[in-house]
Amino acid sequence: MSSEVLLVSAPGKVILHGEHAVVHGKVALAVALNLRTFLRLQTHSNGKVGLSLPNIGVRRAWDVASLQLLDTSFLGHGDGAVLTPEHVEKLKEVAGFPEDCVDPERLAVLAFLYLYLSICRGQRALPSLDITVWSELPTGAGLGSSAAYSVCLAAALLTACEEIPNPLKDGEAASRWTEQNLELINKWAFQGERVIHGNPSGVDNAVSTWGGALRYQQGKISSLKRPPALKILLINTKVPRSTKALVANVRSRLLKFPEIVAPLLTSIDAISLECERVLGEMAVAPTPEHYLVLEELIDMNQHHLNALGVGHASLDQLCQVTTAHGLHSKLTGAGGGGCGITLLRPDLPRPEIEAAKRALRDCGFDCWETSIGAPGVSVHAATSLDASVQHALDSL
Repeated sequence: MSSEVLLVSAPGKVILHGEHAVVHGKVALAVALNLRTFLRLQTHSNGKVGLSLPNIGVRRAWDVASLQLLDTSFLGHGDGAVLTPEHVEKLKEVAGFPEDCVDPERLAVLAFLYLYLSICRGQRALPSLDITVWSELPTGAGLGSSAAYSVCLAAALLTACEEIPNPLKDGEAASRWTEQNLELINKWAFQGERVIHGNPSGVDNAVSTWGGALRYQQGKISSLKRPPALKILLINTKVPRSTKALVANVRSRLLKFPEIVAPLLTSIDAISLECERVLGEMAVAPTPEHYLVLEELIDMNQHHLNALGVGHASLDQLCQVTTAHGLHSKLTGAGGGGCGITLLRPDLPRPEIEAAKRALRDCGFDCWETSIGAPGVSVHAATSLDASVQHALDSL
């Protein structure tokens, strides 16, 4: 068990193109969002294991000795173990939760317990440690916050238990694991996601692990050549929505108007493929023309999504506000409210961006200026983290 303090971060995600069409076998492009989740792991010898999640007000501690006495054979062996609903019920017993608990705070605790007990039981004894996780990502906004959490946990616990080496060398600000080690982190993170979501697609944890941009189609995930980090505004309308209901509505519209909706889905697929082609070219040599094409694709996809019935007045308002400032926006995720993204071309004057941000906030929206195509899960030197992140993680 390594004794140093570990600092790990992983990005959130947004869907760039392919929302809803992906449910019907089309391509979706998911990109890493450079709003990150940060984890601090500190080993000690007080016989306790502690979890602190300041964003959601969770602070829990367990006696290592009593966890050591548990029969954990139900967890199976290795990262390929199939997690069943019965396993989750047993974890609830360990955590002292009622059987019917499904709130995000408790599911986050269960995911931690699952990964801690599964990864660390290869040690001679379960380790005493404290973990604090703090995130720049809003929860429940379709931005992959639970996946970034699971990826950080998996990376930190595997490294602390020396299942994978710490890639950070002296003098480096940040470092990333090898492809082979990222595969292992991703497999465990997917198991954490299964505790939280039951039956996730695996896209969110893959984007958070590898970063950059991924293509997803019918369960198959592949990395794209790393495009340049594109600057964006991420806007949260804060309008709640049900992904399940929106997906069902698109399905019923497809059944009702097959000759209208099927071509829309085919067209959204073509937008994803064209965007993939442009991002591939930008990975080699980005030009101003590439940004203009990306803006056109954003506009076309937004109109298609409205035609599918997943728009919302708040998203229309978002698009109108940004259009008035010469910017191009679309919803990201399920629609019906939720979040939107606005592309920021490199040549945009700073005052125009600031004016757009003010106008969006005046609508009551949350707005972040960030980038997509960000690096995946990374380990950091303490001195390289922003003071605000350090402060949040030092709340042990």
